[in-house]
Amino acid sequence: MTAELTDPRADLRWPTIPAVLDDAVAERPDAEAIVDAGERWTWRRVGEAVDRATGAFVAAGIDRGDRVAIWAPNCAEWIVALLGLQSAGAALVPLNTRYKGIEAADILDRSRARVLVTVDGFLGNDYLSMLGGHDLPHLERIVVLRADAVDDPRAETWDAFLASGDDVGLSEIRERRAAVQPGDTSDLLFTSGTTGKPKGVICTHAQTLRTVGAWAEVNGLADTDRYVCVNPFFHSFGYKAGIVAWLETRCVMLPVGVFDVPEVMRLIAEERGSMLPGAPTLYQTILNHPERDQLDSSSLRLAVTGAAAIPVSLVQQMRDDLGFDTVVTAYGLTEACGFVSICRPDDDDETIATTSGRAMPGIEVRIVDDDGNELPRGEPGEIVVRGYNVMAGYFENPEATAEAIDPDGWLHTGDVGTMDADGYLDITDRIKDLFIVGGFNAYPAEIEDLLLGHPDIAQVAVVGVPDERQGEVGAAFVVPVTGRTADPDEIVAWAREHLANFKVPRHVTVVDSLPVNPSGKVVKYELRARFEETT
Repeated sequence: MTAELTDPRADLRWPTIPAVLDDAVAERPDAEAIVDAGERWTWRRVGEAVDRATGAFVAAGIDRGDRVAIWAPNCAEWIVALLGLQSAGAALVPLNTRYKGIEAADILDRSRARVLVTVDGFLGNDYLSMLGGHDLPHLERIVVLRADAVDDPRAETWDAFLASGDDVGLSEIRERRAAVQPGDTSDLLFTSGTTGKPKGVICTHAQTLRTVGAWAEVNGLADTDRYVCVNPFFHSFGYKAGIVAWLETRCVMLPVGVFDVPEVMRLIAEERGSMLPGAPTLYQTILNHPERDQLDSSSLRLAVTGAAAIPVSLVQQMRDDLGFDTVVTAYGLTEACGFVSICRPDDDDETIATTSGRAMPGIEVRIVDDDGNELPRGEPGEIVVRGYNVMAGYFENPEATAEAIDPDGWLHTGDVGTMDADGYLDITDRIKDLFIVGGFNAYPAEIEDLLLGHPDIAQVAVVGVPDERQGEVGAAFVVPVTGRTADPDEIVAWAREHLANFKVPRHVTVVDSLPVNPSGKVVKYELRARFEETT
């Protein structure tokens, strides 16, 4: 599918993400912007809070181009911290709330984040303790949201941090914000790959705004919508299709801190939620909830789904039972600013259920063979993308960047699919072997690398296998260290202590050896077949 390519700055209404907020505050200061934890924020309040946060980051010495990390669940303060750090000229480094200490510390260290904004006690995790023992020479301050006091001497409360910037004048804050340029890095999202080591994806203000704006225009997100944001802000979708889309459209944000279907149902009914994106399991769970009959879902209007297979019957139920006017599926990846293709609102239900849509406006998508030659429609091959949505590169990793983006500017996604005569994509496989657990990308190489830290494991291979509830989960095949015995249940328990929950293998099989090809590479399709034979 070919579309006309234009400069990522073309047709930009705003030069940077903070500039969008300035415009929103000026345009509708007293309109409702966020409803969170029983509090209602107007656009004026958001603007004032962001000014104060910006002053605090400036007082902390944050300069243009620095990195600031956020490790917290969805909440209003997450948004304020994001816009404050970006107004000071810094780039966002979001951390998955399910990360363990070793995973978070690795990204904090390699991004050289100077400030970490976090919480204490989310999902039973003591994030400050989890970072204990890790050498983080670049991290200068840790700020804890929604805490009256902090016992850890390394940290301070959000209120104390904000107060530290009260001497920074409004004129200096505005000057700093105005100094941010469209080509500056807006965010550094770390995503894993075949090497098992997460890589930082560099995206700019200009491309983020243009890409998100195109996405919102296609699906019809409007200022009248009330956006129930279940997708985590730390994820590309929750941050860009969530926060940035909220900014650009001026809708009302209803953040959900943790996947909680009763809370989602409450927001739909009490706050008249109209926009509800999520994985297919979200809608299936609502439809099957014992209190579904009592839910007034008449306000629901727009659903954007993907990340897993979706049956045609579910699309029909979402329309007929839940009341959605528009249901679309989409496909994207972090390296493409989160977006590649999307269905159109007038597509039929079968197209929505069986494809991931066609290229977004101004973006090129092709299916190619191993040599990069475009294949005829209907033939499977690698999906490649070119356009304003393609990342600037991997952070301080030119070799990986050159592997991902060829000399002609095509981003090689590592995903296999087909394209029909109308340009609609069907994602059929993944070259990189990643699998998706409840909407989260899980990368076998990264999980294998971490599992090798277990004292009883000599070799390990991880594959994704079907799961009724999560869509896919990990299955690990383990070769024990000579003279030791590997206990599957103990390995799962150990993994839960050291890995984010979605990365933990749900199945562990102890084997004498792993199947390999003549070059010594593990033949993972044999492992998948072996798993199917034993279940």
